[in-house]
Amino acid sequence: MARETGSQISAFFQDIMHDLYSSLYLAIGGDLEEESRDWASRGVELASTTIKIIILLMIVGSFYWLLTYITKRYKDRLKLSDRRLGIIRSVLRYIWVVSCVLAVMSQINIEPATVSATAKASIWAGIYYVLWTSSEQVISRVLKHYGLNASIEQLLKNVFSVLIVVLGLASVMAQFGFDIVSLVAGLGILGLAVGFAAQSTIANFISGITILLEQSFKVGDWISIGDNEGRVILISLRTTRILTRDNITVIIPNATVASSEVTNLTSKNFIRFDIRARIALEADVEQARQVIMQVLDETENVLKRPEPSATVDHISDFGTVFIIRYWVKPAAVARMPVLKETLQEKIKAGFEKEGINIPYPHMRLLMPSDTKAADIERSLQPNPVHSQIEADN
Repeated sequence: MARETGSQISAFFQDIMHDLYSSLYLAIGGDLEEESRDWASRGVELASTTIKIIILLMIVGSFYWLLTYITKRYKDRLKLSDRRLGIIRSVLRYIWVVSCVLAVMSQINIEPATVSATAKASIWAGIYYVLWTSSEQVISRVLKHYGLNASIEQLLKNVFSVLIVVLGLASVMAQFGFDIVSLVAGLGILGLAVGFAAQSTIANFISGITILLEQSFKVGDWISIGDNEGRVILISLRTTRILTRDNITVIIPNATVASSEVTNLTSKNFIRFDIRARIALEADVEQARQVIMQVLDETENVLKRPEPSATVDHISDFGTVFIIRYWVKPAAVARMPVLKETLQEKIKAGFEKEGINIPYPHMRLLMPSDTKAADIERSLQPNPVHSQIEADN
């Protein structure tokens, strides 16, 4: 029993060694159908092929080194910037790598059709790589010419990058015999199914593109959307993020933003706000106006041009009400509550300093001056006769 087990193990290892032997012979160019293994001739062929490959790689490397040296040496004469020099060196490096691969493939008995397809695919890949590297600069120049913001620039860069990558892959795969039409049709059906499953995401995506193209607001603007008010810190393809005065980040879906009323407080060079102040009816209106204008003139964030104003809004039961209008820069919008509170405190202090009364709701009874106090007290007391009649009833 033990002898039989030992023979089985020996046969197992012999099979492994035979497979390794055959695989190695195939690797050096041999054929398993040969009656005998001619290792010597195969070794000579392998050495010859290796020498040819080394010579080809040396030739290709020499050309690569020569071209790189020329571009670096004559950089100033050719008026090449650092960015253009980097692109040229990247292209030369790519050509060098592709040439080395093709040289190796041509010497290891690979089908000529495969080598040709690889060469064509490499050319297409190189063309799309150049387009991909230069698209960013072209898009930046176009957007700068038309004055579009950075958010649209990033969107277009992402879209063009995806298109270039997809077209590049399709062109490369087409050189190896893939049916691109069927692949695109399959991706279209898959995209349709995904679209039905993610309708809200697609709606937010389309709304994000609309927001970026319309430029109703941009990053850095102070906007109000519904109950949320703050500075825009990010406009992505799915959401818009604003930072409130309380340092809270609010993330709003773009579909909600597109369907809501949006107030952009910083779209112009300056913004007007107003507060109200009340003085007594008997107080001097012109004196109160001078106090208010002095406070506005001494406040740092209030602009001198356009000029602020302080006019009588209306006269109420308890005093004369001023409406105070003033202008500020967009940078001061975030501190607007503090600015309003400071103005109200300074105006109140100015009124008190000038002796201008600030009224409050109260009631005052006016009596005739010739009426005696006793008569007044008697008139306020109940009539005893009327009280007796009410008691009898």
